[in-house]
Amino acid sequence: MDPRARNTLTESTSPYLRQHADNPVHWQQWTDAALAWARERDVPVLLSIGYSACHWCHVMAHESFEDEATATLMNEHFVCIKVDREERPDLDAVYMNATVAMTGQGGWPMTVFLTPDGEPFYCGTYFPPTPRQGMPSFPQLLTAITDTWVTRRDEVTTASASIVAELRRGSTGVPMGDRSVDAALLDHAVAGILAAEDTERGGFGPAPKFPPSALAEALLRHVERTGSDAAAATLDRTLSAMVRGGLYDQLGGGFARYCVDADWVVPHFEKMLYDNGLLLRVLAHAARRGDDLAARAAAETAAFLVRDLGTDDGCFASALDADTDGVEGLTYVWTPTQLRDALGDADGAAAAALFEVTDTGTFEHGTSVLQLRSDPADAAWFDDVRTRLAAVRATRPQPGRDDKVVTAWNAFAVTALAEGGAALGEWTWVESAARCAETLVSRHVVDGRLRRASLGGEVGAAAGVLEDHGALATALAALHQATGEQRWLTAAQDVLDTALAHFADRERPGTWFDTADDAEQLVTRPSDPLDGATPSGASLVTEALLTVSALTDPERASRYREAADLSLARASILLERAPRSAGHWLAVAEAAVAGPLQVAVASNAPGSTLAAVARHRAPGGTVVVAGSPGSTPLLADRPTVDGHDTAYVCRGFVCDRPVTEAADLTAALGV
Repeated sequence: MDPRARNTLTESTSPYLRQHADNPVHWQQWTDAALAWARERDVPVLLSIGYSACHWCHVMAHESFEDEATATLMNEHFVCIKVDREERPDLDAVYMNATVAMTGQGGWPMTVFLTPDGEPFYCGTYFPPTPRQGMPSFPQLLTAITDTWVTRRDEVTTASASIVAELRRGSTGVPMGDRSVDAALLDHAVAGILAAEDTERGGFGPAPKFPPSALAEALLRHVERTGSDAAAATLDRTLSAMVRGGLYDQLGGGFARYCVDADWVVPHFEKMLYDNGLLLRVLAHAARRGDDLAARAAAETAAFLVRDLGTDDGCFASALDADTDGVEGLTYVWTPTQLRDALGDADGAAAAALFEVTDTGTFEHGTSVLQLRSDPADAAWFDDVRTRLAAVRATRPQPGRDDKVVTAWNAFAVTALAEGGAALGEWTWVESAARCAETLVSRHVVDGRLRRASLGGEVGAAAGVLEDHGALATALAALHQATGEQRWLTAAQDVLDTALAHFADRERPGTWFDTADDAEQLVTRPSDPLDGATPSGASLVTEALLTVSALTDPERASRYREAADLSLARASILLERAPRSAGHWLAVAEAAVAGPLQVAVASNAPGSTLAAVARHRAPGGTVVVAGSPGSTPLLADRPTVDGHDTAYVCRGFVCDRPVTEAADLTAALGV
């Protein structure tokens, strides 16, 4: 027996892959050796891509990958490769594009059949163990693919060539737009976004409802720049619907990945770090503007990140599973009887009414997801009830946790904690951000290059992609602003210099590849500028370039700002034609059109009142630094005035007169 014919996933640094280490399938990790083995055996590759918190990934694993007969078919006729989409977003992007091109839709688990050269020829997602709703069974599919490979290889060659050609056409980026990135274009983009709002239920589009974190941040910045009442109303409806509905964990804080219905009642219960990091940034921003509901949700979400996702090395785990002991939502849902048992008859009945827990249930089997459509009259009672319910819930079985530390997603959390903590005076948030950033910079940068993820202190082999570089540089810049420490700015510059050297498209200025020029060569080099559940790598690196250009020395500032402006010019066509898929681009463009606004506070000692005012009152996207004169490039040649703390407010290259009073600073900020 070939010694390679075994399951190798115990050697992985991915919890998702390790979940499949006991399968009878001879799973391989994605390596050149695995592809070479397929070439040697003259068999196709069966590529399965998923992630640890994915409900249907677990279902297909139980139904098919744990089944001996199915595994025998897989092992005999294929080289089977398992990929964690969170660890290898480059592979996920390439083969998801192929799946969408072939089937018109995508999702996970993703099931793709490849030639040994990595060229896809048949794509799909979940396949059942028996024929169902017009789908063939997975064993039937395996048999059909094998027959085609053996007897009609020319059809495989034709199909794979066609798909690869389509992928390469789709990876050429977007053309340079005709419109300037100015106030008129941003108004146009916002109008398109507002037209797509579900004004009755909040959010955008029909079910399923995903949290539009990037759009919300963009709308916040637009409201601050323009005072738009329409944008403010949309923002308020959206944030309120998410925080009051089942998407939000009313007991423990934090958000689920999405809601399956249009009313924000029933979530898909997995909790992803990326959602919660991005949403914390928005909520903390809204809290600065006096939104009490957002302030409460921000505090609870920050606590959730540290308490439930915190890792031993100071960073944050990737996700909590949707399932508990194989049952979706088991940890989180309630019946009226369970509430009475936990709280007593009177408080149980009142809690059922408040949280909309009904006898028929809002979820499955008569259970309900907790909602909070209105605030209770007695805040002390509410806090007591939630504390008691949380204690009872803690005794239930808990969902599994993916402890993988993903660079970009941790960077989202660092940005939110540093930015929000400094603005709201929550300095423990900033301390948490700094601890995580220490780990990312010390462990995830290997021989000067950024890696994608680590697990249990062991860094993985997967190279960092563009989103890792953009998100981390922004996070480090946020820490520099919050703490005044030069080392964070230096680290941010190092990351950006690497991004410019290895990810920028030299032939199409303003375009970015999602993988480095010296990364593994796939059938196509992905380059996707659209924002989705997370911002695109291109929009993230553009935000970092814009921000750091206002913080750094003149030579770098010029180079970074030129690159940011080219990127925004390239993205103008997205803002014009597809603004709902360009939410983070819009947020970055709002900051760029505003200058970006810069506030430098020259102070004689820590704890400057002017610095606190600037951080709390400045619009989103503003660059704020505080420290002794000359301590950072933005404070060069900016002394205190008559010994008083002094704020310098600039928009682009135009600066106001320095001010020493909080009221004058507030007026200069236009708030």
